[in-house]
Formats: sequence, structure tokens, C-alpha cells
Amino acid sequence: MTTQAHTLDDDAARQQVLEAADRLYYTLGIQAVGMDMLRAESGVSLKRLYRLFPSKETIVEQVLLRRHEMWDALVDDATATDDPRQSLLAIYDMLARWFDQDDFRGCMFINSFGELGATAPRVAQIVRAHKAKFQARLTEIVAEAGAPASLGPQLAILAEGAQTTAAIAGTNDAAGQARQAAEALIDAALRGRERDSGR
Repeated sequence: MTTQAHTLDDDAARQQVLEAADRLYYTLGIQAVGMDMLRAESGVSLKRLYRLFPSKETIVEQVLLRRHEMWDALVDDATATDDPRQSLLAIYDMLARWFDQDDFRGCMFINSFGELGATAPRVAQIVRAHKAKFQARLTEIVAEAGAPASLGPQLAILAEGAQTTAAIAGTNDAAGQARQAAEALIDAALRGRERDSGR
């Protein structure tokens, strides 16, 4: 928290609020965090908070959109290799590193959907779009590997399941288990494509 929030311009204050909201929502849950708590954590006055953001739901939406950009960057970094098979497996290595972080509390998108999905249509829309984009990215890499498109959603489900399992179990074991399952699925798909092309 900073005590100099009154000296910030609106853009800087907005980012300070979003960073504070991200920390609080991820650690405590969205519904547990009121505007007073957000004011105290961000150092931005309530009057300015409401001027910058018309509602708490708007803050949640902006936090998720920021998380989406961060996730895309992590995926791009993890898959930056010329070997599509290794790119796909690198997703699960990325997850293992994330699960090992002390502040890991599961997937912010899954958590947010669980809390607000039934009552906040825009939040639900953002979560669905985020998950769909991740699945589409995996499907792109699957195509580069020469495997059938159906493998993409299967690998995405393994990654999603690993995130939920790791949050509940409190270990990163799920990442390694998902990686092993992904490797088996990828290799079986590639062998099947080789057999088909050899007919």
C-alpha cells in the first residue's frame, strides 16, 4: 500500500487499485473484499475509487482482463520453441512452476466463475473467452505437430483439471501427472496420424 495515492494521476491510481484488487481477490475471494478493504490496501480514497470504477463488478472485470494478458504472455513464453510437441508439454512445466509459488490459490478465472458466474454475466463471458482462447492456442500447436484437432481440447482439460487439483491438494503433483497424461495422448495421436498416412 502507498500513502502517496493522492499524488498519482488517474491512470496510475487505476493501476494501483487493480493491483491491490488482484492480490485481495486472489487471496481472500471476491465476495470477501469490500470497497473499504480495497481502499485501505490501495491507498486510494473511496471517493476516487468510485470515480475511477463505477462498480465493484467493473473492478473484477478489469482484474480478470489483466490476468488474461499475463496468462497469454506466460503461455507464449512457455511455448516459444520450434518443436510443437515440446511446446505442448512445456505448458505443464509452466503449471508446475506456478503451483510451486507460495501464493498459489488456484485459477483466478475458475475461482471468479465459481463465486460470480451465475450473477455476473460479463464476468462469466470474460472467463469463458479466456478459457476458449487457451484451448484455441493449444489446438493451434496441435495442428503444427500434425496431430488431430480433437487433441487440443483434451490437453486443455488436463491443464484445467491440474489447476483445480493443485489448488485443493496444495502440491504441484497434478502438473507432473497431467504432463504424463498429455505426453501419452500426444504420442498416441502422432502414432495414429503416422499409421493413417502410411496406408
